Amino acid sequence: MAIRKIITPPNPLLRQPSLKVAEVDDTIRQLIRDMFDTMYDAPGIGLAAVQVGEPLAVIVMDTANGEKGEAPRPLALVNPEVVWASEKKATWQEGCLSVPEIYDEVERPAEVRVRYLDENGQEQERHFTGLDAICVQHEIDHTKGILFIDHLSRLKRERYLKKVIKKAQQTAA
Repeated sequence: MAIRKIITPPNPLLRQPSLKVAEVDDTIRQLIRDMFDTMYDAPGIGLAAVQVGEPLAVIVMDTANGEKGEAPRPLALVNPEVVWASEKKATWQEGCLSVPEIYDEVERPAEVRVRYLDENGQEQERHFTGLDAICVQHEIDHTKGILFIDHLSRLKRERYLKKVIKKAQQTAA
């Protein structure tokens, strides 16, 4: 089990687009395992590779609610891209492991279809709804250098960033 450090603003990696993965090999599969370990330990329901300092287009997610007795549903997506999004919108309260202790409502498409490579390098396409749709979009945003707070008003975003940066500075001191 390898728990990696989750980076927070103002780390510039969070704002850089991630690189596409050329080949899903053992190194990528180990990264995926480490990401799941880190996400479950945090705890969270999604994590992008860039959040652990690896600027690669790799995300993991598991929206199962263990407190309600749901079995885990881990899913790894390499080079994920939204190929269709519904016009219908959904608003969910989001948080982020890289923007700790900040939660706010974000509006996103209610349903999306995503094309990606699985852990074996096979191309897949999957339709997401509900929390799964919100989570996959949130994590794909990370691969583009976008944080969930970028979907909020400028005033809220700046206030939240100041809070996160101040906390990070206090923790480092």
